[in-house]
Amino acid sequence: MLIDDVTIRISAGKGGKGAVSFNKNLMSLGPAGGSGGKGGSVYAEGVSDLSALGQFRYKKEFPAEDGMEGRGQFRDGRDGKDLILKVPVGTVAHNLSTGNDIEIDRTGADARVLLAKGGNGGKGNFLFRSSRNTSPTQFQPGLPGESFEFRLELKFIADIGFVGLPNVGKSSLLNELTNAGSKVANYSFTTLEPHLGVYYGLILADIPGLIEGSSSGKGLGIKFLRHIERTRILFHFISAESESPAGDYKTIRKELGAYNRTLLKKPERLFLTKADAVEPAALKKKLAALRRIDRSAIAISILDDASMDAMKRILNVIENGPRKDGGTVRASKR
Repeated sequence: MLIDDVTIRISAGKGGKGAVSFNKNLMSLGPAGGSGGKGGSVYAEGVSDLSALGQFRYKKEFPAEDGMEGRGQFRDGRDGKDLILKVPVGTVAHNLSTGNDIEIDRTGADARVLLAKGGNGGKGNFLFRSSRNTSPTQFQPGLPGESFEFRLELKFIADIGFVGLPNVGKSSLLNELTNAGSKVANYSFTTLEPHLGVYYGLILADIPGLIEGSSSGKGLGIKFLRHIERTRILFHFISAESESPAGDYKTIRKELGAYNRTLLKKPERLFLTKADAVEPAALKKKLAALRRIDRSAIAISILDDASMDAMKRILNVIENGPRKDGGTVRASKR
């Protein structure tokens, strides 16, 4: 099961306290207490593993290491080790304590982001020496590290998001194009979690089927609508078996807009799927209805080589950028 939304508490390490010590091996009893080490900080690091949030399913507390106390003979305490939390690229870390959001949108150590800063170590008595205070006994305790509650929410970063009502063929198409292995059957909500596939240089995301009322929690609800937010282009799939393909499209658009109006401004393409499942005359009529919405809409079937070739040509255009004639995948203005 894909874990895509978890809440955890992270705690940066406390700084070590400074030491009070005197150098008894020299002529003078000079102060020799070292300072405490800094507490470890907590960082998030993006990884390509979409299942990485699974580590937070049961374990909810993540403390970094405290700094060590200072010691005599001018020895400072060791800094606490930083804690690196590895999360999928596309995760948004919502700081529930401050209200700030942090996006993890790159992979690798160079792209680490700070979630909680470790506390500074306290000064030892060596740093309190002065001409008037030659034998100081002052020291500082270490400062506490930051502690926050975070909600980690995975939002896919994909080039193309497949959207549509349940059982319109999105998973079958993803499997055909990428061998993604999405579950396929002839009933609603076959896809219970998002699936990703790669078509050459493009990342394709199969978003579980939407229904009327998804934006208010019906069906699979808004749990998967958020994955559409970070896709670059939307492919709307509408079944040729539908009595009203144009009506289905409007239902999808309504739910997208109710969740987030910016989704309506994403570039999109329309596809009438399962073209092999209806009579040619009915298919022609239904495709004409969609083309009144988007004149570039096409009918496809994974059983038809010609229509799959047309789909691949569209993907190739997107992968390689604008066409030589200046055309691009259109941005919706409705």
